[in-house]
Amino acid sequence: MSSKDSYDLVIDDIDWLITCDSQNRVYRNYSIGIDRGLIAAIEPARSLTGRKHFSAHKQLIAPGLINSHTHLAMSLLRGWAEGVNLDGFLKRVWAAEGALMDPETCQLGSELGALEALLSGTTTALDMYFNPESTHRGARRLGLRHIAAPIFFDFPGLDSMQWNERIEFARKWPQIVEEIGGPWIPLYLMPHSTYTDSPEHLEEVAGLAKELGSSIHLHVSESEAENKDIYKRYQKSPVEILAESGILQNHTIYGHGVHLSDSDIKISADHGASVGHCPGSNLKLGSGIADIKKLQQSGLHVGLGTDGCSSSNDLDMWQAMRMAAHLLAFKHSPADVNAAEIFHMATIGGAKALGIDHLVGSVEIGKAADLIAINLVKPHLTPIHDIFALLIFAVGRSDVADVYIDGEIVVKNGSSTRVDHQEIMDRVNSRVLDLKNL
Repeated sequence: MSSKDSYDLVIDDIDWLITCDSQNRVYRNYSIGIDRGLIAAIEPARSLTGRKHFSAHKQLIAPGLINSHTHLAMSLLRGWAEGVNLDGFLKRVWAAEGALMDPETCQLGSELGALEALLSGTTTALDMYFNPESTHRGARRLGLRHIAAPIFFDFPGLDSMQWNERIEFARKWPQIVEEIGGPWIPLYLMPHSTYTDSPEHLEEVAGLAKELGSSIHLHVSESEAENKDIYKRYQKSPVEILAESGILQNHTIYGHGVHLSDSDIKISADHGASVGHCPGSNLKLGSGIADIKKLQQSGLHVGLGTDGCSSSNDLDMWQAMRMAAHLLAFKHSPADVNAAEIFHMATIGGAKALGIDHLVGSVEIGKAADLIAINLVKPHLTPIHDIFALLIFAVGRSDVADVYIDGEIVVKNGSSTRVDHQEIMDRVNSRVLDLKNL
């Protein structure tokens, strides 16, 4: 803790301060001093002065939520692929994407997704989608810490890019990110999966990642059908393909990781891989239940994700936390559910999974002021016996009052400070009329 004469911003009279630090400290009646977007002081209430001053009386302040696997632009396809498994989902959605998702629409979908995410308390999203320059510009407009990256497919997707063009674009990506600006993000490359990227191409991406110093994110073992398909093609599991291609020589986070064998888990842990657990999408598509207890016991970092709105139908990380807890109780026992640990999966655990825990995921001096304020004056949040049980099993996205990213308030009293909600929704509703002819 530290103090000085005056801070850029002081959040004062915090009823509950959830730090998610290494000691999982929880403070009552505290203040946070913020300078140049960083947390500079954590002191008892009314002991700090600031050029700006916000009261968090009867509020809970916590680290912003981290969505470890999503596709924000697919918000435009919410409800488009219902009653199908993963294979049926892909066939239905890929057809709609081909008809709708050009660069302009990808930006619009990303704006809508970022708005929904921010209003529900998500401050960082690991977002995989086509036309990442467009999606990044859209999410940046809203103020989200938006981790986008070049996408890799063996074949031209809706972006019509050939393989050599994807490699060339990836080399330009660091400069593109710098030009767009906004909250700092790590460099990533995102090959879609082992079923859409050949081992030879994955080897090329692995080499490029090492050259650029980037992390890697891709779908891994989301369904049993995926594992069977890869085994039929190569007589290996997806994880074995990743290990042999050199992908796992780089920091790698899997989307889903539902059907990892014991051998896959050991290989992944030995290489320091992480998993973005998406319980809602996995259940809705009938893909299965990831054993997060086994993954964590193996040493893997596990974050939480929503997947895209066309498979989970929303970007609600509170629902993701609740489902993760219920599935853990179902697969193991209620005694195995630790509410604080579940909340950490959506904050500091997600930051560790993404490799950005030096910057976000907890309320600590020197870290970015990515914070959320929860309004506690609600019947369903009364009384408070166990603060983490309240966060996991009672708090919902409508309880999020304010959201700060790098110390800037991007959501105030439940509304974006950057954009007009209705304007975005009107543009979305106008654009998606094209889908009605499919």
